[in-house]
Amino acid sequence: MLEINNESQLTKWLGSTSYQPEAAAVQGMDLRPHAQRLGELNFAGSLFLGCELDDATAGHITGTGGLFIRKQEDFAFEVHRARLYRPAELFGDPFDPETGRYEDTPDYRIYKEYKAQGGRSPASIRTSLMRRLHDHSITDALEEAIKGRKVVAVMGGHGMERQDPFFATVARIARTLTRKGFLLVSGGGPGAMEATHLGAYFAAFSEQDLNDAIAQIKVRPAGAEPGKEYKDPDWLNRAWKIIEHYPLTDDSRSQAMSIGIPTWLYGHEPPTPFATHIAKYFANSVREDGLLMIANHGVIFAPGSAGTTQEIFQDAAQNHYNTAGTISPMILLGEKHWTKTRPVWPLLQQVADGHLYGELIALTDSEDEIVRRLLSYDPALYSPKT
Repeated sequence: MLEINNESQLTKWLGSTSYQPEAAAVQGMDLRPHAQRLGELNFAGSLFLGCELDDATAGHITGTGGLFIRKQEDFAFEVHRARLYRPAELFGDPFDPETGRYEDTPDYRIYKEYKAQGGRSPASIRTSLMRRLHDHSITDALEEAIKGRKVVAVMGGHGMERQDPFFATVARIARTLTRKGFLLVSGGGPGAMEATHLGAYFAAFSEQDLNDAIAQIKVRPAGAEPGKEYKDPDWLNRAWKIIEHYPLTDDSRSQAMSIGIPTWLYGHEPPTPFATHIAKYFANSVREDGLLMIANHGVIFAPGSAGTTQEIFQDAAQNHYNTAGTISPMILLGEKHWTKTRPVWPLLQQVADGHLYGELIALTDSEDEIVRRLLSYDPALYSPKT
């Protein structure tokens, strides 16, 4: 189906000489200036999602077979979006790196509404439906953003502090992979996830600039709670100071592209502003499974706890049954962590034994080995028919 989300596309579509133009999905647009032309055509099979239009013309669209869901003004979030979020949309434009508070951002206002409406189990069917429509539009925008890209995901603990050596390791790996043409994605939150997007962001800068940035943001306030750095009152401010000091240009933004995929289920954890694009979901189940599914060139598992352990075996199941259509690398970063602290590695080896994806699992502390394995991976060799 044709997708329309800007004026030039809309004008071309409405200029059709046919009484019934090709079926299309018109997304998130103010259609009021085009009301007269819209009233002259038949829209069987077309969708108008999150649009603004007068009642009479909207009625004409539905009367001729189209579906019209107007922009909903009584929710803190856009019910239907045509594109992924940019950090400025979620944090406010501009966010003051000196005095700004996460609690005052649009993102946190959505989280407060989410909690007030019942969290993951809202009492209202309308609320539930609007959230699902939002998440559907995010998935659609995400698929457009990653089309044709070599996607590598990084999973890891949200409690990983910026001063942790693994934080710098993940950032350097992400920077190297981004500079080599991979698109880095993560759960979009703090810890190892933030390190992923910080590294991708600094693909537009030197490695020394990255080291200097980490040295600046890793200094925590006195008495800060271990493992919960995102609770520091200046956690977000430190990040925005780095962005302010190292601004991306229009040209370098594409070079530093990465996508964070967080959820309002964990809305008490702010998303990282280092991701150039943010695909934020209400439904964590859709977000988590989808994040692993789009990682068509592999997943790096940095040290983490229960959540990361779950993701390892969730990814193993996708590879085991080839549900994604391509079997991709699974690399566990941190030999001691994954054999002693969380002894996942021996079990993963047993599960993968005798299966094709057993060739693609690895346990290492070496940044170079991780990069080498991902660069040498050929999806065509690991796309067996189900």
